[in-house]
Amino acid sequence: MAAKKKASKRKYGSKAKNLVAKKMRERKKGTLKSGRSKRKVKSRKQAIAIALSEARRSGAKVPKRKKSSKRKKSS
Repeated sequence: MAAKKKASKRKYGSKAKNLVAKKMRERKKGTLKSGRSKRKVKSRKQAIAIALSEARRSGAKVPKRKKSSKRKKSS
């Protein structure tokens, strides 16, 4: 009986993890800028969002973005 290799249950790959760590250091230094406006990022959550977005673009293992559900109009 050969032992089966357990499938990875990790949501995020190591490439994504490293990118998040890098962006958090940039935010701490005050050099992290956001989008087209190039404003300084102060929020921890925003820094993580930027890192994960870049990781997705580079093809790292990151879950899909959660889409906000649209509200139904009551008539």
